[in-house]
Order: sequence, then C-alpha cells, then structure tokens
Amino acid sequence: MKRNIVIAAVTAAALIGGGTATALATTGDDQGPARQAANTKLSDDGNRDDQDDRDDRDDDAAKVSSSDVTAPEAIASALKHTSGTVVSAELDDEDDSDKVVWKVDVLSGDNTWHSVSVDPSSGKVLGSQTDDEDDTAQVRAALKGSSVTAEEAAKAAAGKGVVTSVGLDEDGKDKSWEAETRTSGGAEQDWKIDLTSGKVTADRSDAQDDDADDADDQD
Repeated sequence: MKRNIVIAAVTAAALIGGGTATALATTGDDQGPARQAANTKLSDDGNRDDQDDRDDRDDDAAKVSSSDVTAPEAIASALKHTSGTVVSAELDDEDDSDKVVWKVDVLSGDNTWHSVSVDPSSGKVLGSQTDDEDDTAQVRAALKGSSVTAEEAAKAAAGKGVVTSVGLDEDGKDKSWEAETRTSGGAEQDWKIDLTSGKVTADRSDAQDDDADDADDQD
C-alpha cells in the first residue's frame, strides 16, 4: 500500500511539472520493520546478559581483592568466637550492602545455628546472630564419621586458587565439602573435597549444568 502511494505521488509530480520522473520501488515487506525490531531486541538482550556476566565477575574479583583474610583464617576466627561445627563460609556482601565480609555458619552443640560475620581485612569478628535452619538432622548425619573439617577442606582447595566459599553438600549419595575458587586471572572453578580423605576433585556436575545452560541459551 505504501509503495503504491509513493509511486502515485511521483507520477503526479511528473505530470504537474511537465516532465518525466522515474520511481524505483522495491517489493514491500510489511514484516521487515517488525523483524528488524525483534532481531535488535534479541541482540540487545544478549548484550545486556553479557554485560551482567562481566559485572558479576568484576564484583567477585573486587570481593577477592578486598580480602586479606583467607577462608581458613575466617573459619578459625569464627570458631574462637562461637564454638561448634562450621558448615559453610562465604565471602559475600553484608545485608546486600557494598561492605564485603566473611559469613561463617556455625552449628553449636545444642543444635543452634549461628551466622558469624568476620572482617576480611583484620579477621576480627564483627558480630553474630542466631538463625533458624530446618536441615540440622541432615547436616549432622552427613558429617557423621567425617574426619575433614570445613577449615581443612578450605585449606585443601586453596591449592587450586583463592577460596571464596566452602560449604557442606549434604544432598544426594555422594556427600562432600564444596568449594569455589578464583584464579589470579579471574577464572572460577567449583571443587568437591572428600569428607574423609580430603581429596580435591573438580565438580563435574556443576560443569555439566553450565554446559546445559549454554546449550539452552543457544537454542
């Protein structure tokens, strides 16, 4: 329809001017603009996802660089403050603020959970609060017979890079400690640490999940 209007307008102009005019028209495609807009949106979404991933990596790198206290040191500091069994330790933002702290979860002998915040620069305990958890029995069962502590698991994983988190994986058949490390180049890797031997192996299940996510994104 638009093409016909353009041709008619050019023809009318030629008649009024007493001359000739040549109009070059291409086949109209009403779906062209819509298709282009859709492709542009997909491209923009992809660029935003890539930027978000880069921002997350930059944030994680900033957390690591801001910490002078290692995961084993943070765990040891937390245990001096609150006795019990450390179930996890993570270098993370404090209450969604810009302040980075070590958050260490300690299960005490009376089955009370404590979340202990440790300063990543000095190793000083900043505070502690009790938490309500519903998997105490599951955690106790997973740790029964274990000879490797969270601190020892973090030390074992430290040979692979800077440990940013360590925690108990009490789900499934193969229970273990899980640790996340970051290399000097910024690469992240997840590891499993055996509860009895302390052997460190790459977390293949995590890698497979990442491959599956990449495949879904490509589809």
